[in-house]
Amino acid sequence: MTSSARLPRRTFLKSGAAAGLATGLAGCTLGRGDTSDGTVVQLAADSAANEAVDDINDALHDAGMPGDITVDVLPVSSDTAQQQYSQWLTAGLERPSLLRMDCGWTIPFILREQVANLDEELPDLASSVKENYFEASVSTATGPGGALHGVPLFSDFGLTLYRKDLVEDAGFDPSGWATGPRSWERFAEVVQEAQSGADTEYGYTFQAAVYEGLSCCTFNEWMASWGGSYFGARENLLRNVGERPVTVDAEPTVRAARMARSFLEGPDGESALDSIAGPLSPRAVLQWEEDSSLAAFTNGDAVAHRNWPYSVLEAGAEEAFGEDLGVMPMPFGVQPGEAEFDGMGGSVSALGGWHVTLNPNARHPEAAKEVLRAMSSDSFYLTLMELIGYVPPKPDLLDSREARDVDVVGRYVDTLKFAGEHALPRPSTVVWPIQSPRISQQVSSTLSGDRTPAAAMSELNGLLERIENNAVQEGS
Repeated sequence: MTSSARLPRRTFLKSGAAAGLATGLAGCTLGRGDTSDGTVVQLAADSAANEAVDDINDALHDAGMPGDITVDVLPVSSDTAQQQYSQWLTAGLERPSLLRMDCGWTIPFILREQVANLDEELPDLASSVKENYFEASVSTATGPGGALHGVPLFSDFGLTLYRKDLVEDAGFDPSGWATGPRSWERFAEVVQEAQSGADTEYGYTFQAAVYEGLSCCTFNEWMASWGGSYFGARENLLRNVGERPVTVDAEPTVRAARMARSFLEGPDGESALDSIAGPLSPRAVLQWEEDSSLAAFTNGDAVAHRNWPYSVLEAGAEEAFGEDLGVMPMPFGVQPGEAEFDGMGGSVSALGGWHVTLNPNARHPEAAKEVLRAMSSDSFYLTLMELIGYVPPKPDLLDSREARDVDVVGRYVDTLKFAGEHALPRPSTVVWPIQSPRISQQVSSTLSGDRTPAAAMSELNGLLERIENNAVQEGS
């Protein structure tokens, strides 16, 4: 498994079929090649993008891509893309010219100088991205010197979905919740009362299987919302390997683990946080990833649910909950001013999403740059939002009338913008692929009750320190 979270696969456009494995097609010479009608730019993306390539080209031409340029999609599985891209770029191949990269593993390619510096290649576009896009998304496409190396295609953020009808039936008024985060204590209290009144099977569902999503996202959100961090101040997340402090044994992180124990066992459980009402969550969350946990919510078995924007489309559809679906930011543990580490605290949404990067050896570099310009246009981002609910990486677009008019997801643009402005990237450095599984294993051990939160976080602290120190020694 790569360092990217195994997130649900979504089609690039509605007309595309469900994404599937396409590793058999992942060769460097596949594609239509140049034609008598113009230049073909090859884009490495998922197989659904390949099946929707005509729609992609129509949207790009509408956004200003010259008519003599055509995009050809080389399908690559999201699960194997990181390794495949590394092979292509290390070999210095000219194609694909553009590569769709997970924001969780773009930085290692930047550090190896395997993707083009857009400050040099497209200075006007790079400047616009830095000024107008979500800061968290931009940070995961930026090198140590501040240069941009990727253009965000869409952004993903952790969200809290809830049954507005059940909350209102329990006597609560959710007006203002769209951009007004609740504390974890208040959130748990509301969910417990709504669950009791509605007699649903669960109160709160989320993802806690032993996988990337637990370390990068679910636990990262809990920990940071209490003011904790894997590596101290926020500025250390994407840099300073071997020089930054390891801080997972600090009190805020232990408190976050204790809160999760309350979700599972209630406030009287061993090592639980007695200020958090519960139990709210089934032990099944220890095996749940995104789709499995979402099913429990959309089946009507839970009051509230943590997931990504794609889940809003499913749960907010008329055949599901329609306007009875509420969406709000992630709850908070402490306010930012009370956080132990700089840049933490408050409502925190884990960052997801994808960038498009430029191969420095691209066969048709000027044509590839034209594609990037068109992909960064407002019209293209709004087309993606309308057709599949991709969240534009530009916060101002979420204020537009066009965004608010998008079916289903348009109802929740205020929450999406808030979450994007409070998003937190995973620490996606070169050592993260080694660290992530250690984190998910230790976190799972304390959620399951096998270890106390303090013991699990202490051991994890030592593991992460050894990985950091080894990285320094190997690099010396």
